[in-house]
Amino acid sequence: MATLSTDTLLALLQPYLPAPLTAEAAGRLSTYLDLLVKWNARTNLTAIRTPEEMVRRHFGESLFAGSIVPRGTTTLLDLGSGGGFPGIPVQILRPEIAVTLAESQGKKAAFLREAVRTLGLKTTVWANRAEKLPEQFDVVAMRAVDKMEEMISVAEELVRPGGTLMLLTTTGQVEALGHLTASATPLPGSQDGIVALFHVEQS
Repeated sequence: MATLSTDTLLALLQPYLPAPLTAEAAGRLSTYLDLLVKWNARTNLTAIRTPEEMVRRHFGESLFAGSIVPRGTTTLLDLGSGGGFPGIPVQILRPEIAVTLAESQGKKAAFLREAVRTLGLKTTVWANRAEKLPEQFDVVAMRAVDKMEEMISVAEELVRPGGTLMLLTTTGQVEALGHLTASATPLPGSQDGIVALFHVEQS
């Protein structure tokens, strides 16, 4: 039995979506939620315990971010993916993008591999330090990453010249970063949460 009905899932997600989800996408998100709840009981993937809040905070915010990933993006790296956010919802919403999930913690990486397999996604899981990735990406996304300020320099190196760094963060944290300029879009239902896009120019 599903953790939440599809109607409930879609109702919770509605504020975050500019357009309705396909039936296939809704089905994958429902399966993803079931898997997340099951694994989270024994592996700490998220501190959020209620399925409704998981849908709002993790699924909704990630899908919202996916909706503003620049058109024409072909590759996206979710750096410090954890339970798969924002990468897996972005992959479900934007199947044309080749998404890579970078997660160095073994148990979390195992969950990501199981989620990708169960959901039938083309997503790649990189279970190693992000610094060892052999390629650059059109977009590098980070959400709730430990020591985000320190990880910014790692992320910037992984963005191809002219690409985009995407942070799901707060206005205060973006201001603290100082040297970066961004376009910031408020997250629906959040007091100070934003999706910030930084254009990365590299020599």
